[in-house]
Amino acid sequence: MAFVKAVRKRAKARIGMCGPAGSGKTMSALKLAFGIVGPGGRIAVLDTENESASLYAHLGDYDVDVIKPPFTVEKYINGIREAEKQGYDLLIIDSLSHAWAGTGGILEFVDARTESAKGNKFAGWREATPKHNSLVDAMLQSPMHVIATMRTKTEYILVEDEKGKKIPKKVGMAPVQREGMDYEFSLVFDVDQERHIATSSKDRTELFDGFFGKLTEEHGRSIQAWLDSGETVQQSSGKSEQQQPTGPKFITKNQVKELEEIISTVGADQDKYLAFLGVKSLEEIPAERMGAAIKALDAKTRKGDATTSNVTDITSALLARRIPFEMNEEVGEVHAKPSYQDSSSKEFLKQQGFRWQSSEKAWVYKKAA
Repeated sequence: MAFVKAVRKRAKARIGMCGPAGSGKTMSALKLAFGIVGPGGRIAVLDTENESASLYAHLGDYDVDVIKPPFTVEKYINGIREAEKQGYDLLIIDSLSHAWAGTGGILEFVDARTESAKGNKFAGWREATPKHNSLVDAMLQSPMHVIATMRTKTEYILVEDEKGKKIPKKVGMAPVQREGMDYEFSLVFDVDQERHIATSSKDRTELFDGFFGKLTEEHGRSIQAWLDSGETVQQSSGKSEQQQPTGPKFITKNQVKELEEIISTVGADQDKYLAFLGVKSLEEIPAERMGAAIKALDAKTRKGDATTSNVTDITSALLARRIPFEMNEEVGEVHAKPSYQDSSSKEFLKQQGFRWQSSEKAWVYKKAA
């Protein structure tokens, strides 16, 4: 471990656009987008606002993919991945709020899980938090520029007009999103409903300190110039390439703490749990396996031991260890197909009651009658 000189590296734009309905978030986002990518850039929009993004087609060229209810996290992530696959330079998510408070969003997901768990809200959030984190990670780690619009809660306040008379004015308050979501962005703009004026509530670029006005393409070009002014990363080939977000290799410190709290709550044996996952410590759990790690503890909550031999626990274990498998619901069988050279997985399957069946070319677990 050693300290090194801090340098600002090249990065991609991560911009939040907050405001009540009708404030001009979509138009402002598009204008910034045109400036950021330039005349040759490609822009995609994930539209959850009843195809309203297409109303601004006169501003320039961009493509739209409409997300309809239910607004599940998976739909958003699939949209992000598809935009990456098709080589877009910038993605506008309009609106991110539906993934939180829309039909089928995180809040509805928590309510449904809480009801099925007989009022245990912790059970709902235990599943919902990793789902929402996966969406945030998909945005932050994307090789594209990302602009996300978020609706804000609104209320009326009394203000003085030019004649000194008190009149009601509708204003936006906190964004409809998980608390602290604005910290995930480098730039956050709040857009006024009445005049479509934007102010910056967060600005790591220092370009918009004290800014008060309408956003334009020129502002987008300023953001792109700031992004490009960062230092490049020297690759092993000796060539300088733009740094791309790579994402964490292992779960974060906060996720480790989350697992520790769940382990304590359900009374799991941490050593057995780690052996169950095939790792030596919580810190060694790969980032992409966080969801499976929580499911394994959920099995503990329901059965009292994370290694209990039942179909639900077995599939959780297979997911956690990334062992390919198929379910045969009709006969109550799980067919696992580990790599031919994966001796540790085969040994684990034996311990869980799997038996090799050459006719199926798979390790088979049969549900007890």
